[in-house]
Amino acid sequence: MDTMRDRFIATTARLLDEDPRLALVLAEISRDGFERAERTHPDRVVNVGIREQLLIGAGAGMALTGVRPIMHTFASFLVERPFEQVKLDLGHQGVGGVLVSAGGSYDWPAGGFTHMAPGDVALLDTLDGWTVHVPGHPDEAEALLRQAVTGDGRVYVRLSLQSNSTGRPVTEPGFSTVRQGNDGVVIAVGPMLDNVLTATDGLDVTVLYATTVRPFDATGLRRAAGAGTAADVVIVEPYLAGTSTAAANDALADLPHRVLGLGVGRNELRRYGQMAEHLAAHGLDARALRRRIAGFLHR
Repeated sequence: MDTMRDRFIATTARLLDEDPRLALVLAEISRDGFERAERTHPDRVVNVGIREQLLIGAGAGMALTGVRPIMHTFASFLVERPFEQVKLDLGHQGVGGVLVSAGGSYDWPAGGFTHMAPGDVALLDTLDGWTVHVPGHPDEAEALLRQAVTGDGRVYVRLSLQSNSTGRPVTEPGFSTVRQGNDGVVIAVGPMLDNVLTATDGLDVTVLYATTVRPFDATGLRRAAGAGTAADVVIVEPYLAGTSTAAANDALADLPHRVLGLGVGRNELRRYGQMAEHLAAHGLDARALRRRIAGFLHR
């Protein structure tokens, strides 16, 4: 199976052929995959080198002229390093664009902490008007990317090497119900779904699946929780633990409820190891999730 990043490259190359409004801005990362596109569309495929602030600034400048820019690099260099440009060049100027990241929270452990970005979605939460997609499979990544380029808003598509075994249809932006139960609600975000389904096997819980986390589907959560009743909610995210707990609390503000946010911890793991070891260390493998979810729901 191809990776989400492979699918992004192939899909974006086709989109550049299909839509003259689109442009691609790179900062070296993934450049090899766009060699043909760069030759075919030299005016719409721009590599700025290892200058991530310029990556965002150039994309925003294109957007001011009516172009729909796709800006791509590792998440730590796309959201964290040029955050001021994301805030001002895009947000303050009121222009849109599509940020497409690679690397996720710890996809390339050998790159060290400089190449890890578990706080990217939380950082974007400090800004207004962002749509955030977190696909869990290459098929979903393609569908969400195709949605993102058709609009005019500010969209972040968070790609990862972590992937569920199968893709699910991407239709409405809200959460989809994968399993129904009575003892609580577990929201699995993107590539966390397979581990959540294994972890909750045999538990009487509702499992919701989210590939779009901003805007947060408050209506879908309330429906799953059951209006007028006490609700226990667990959110399992592939980035900083607790990133969406405030949104869940707001959705259930008039109901008695408890929310547990599971995700990547704040502690820096300096023995970088492999991606699976990071999952286990942060308690995001199926065994640890089973213990943590069951312990919370059953007090």
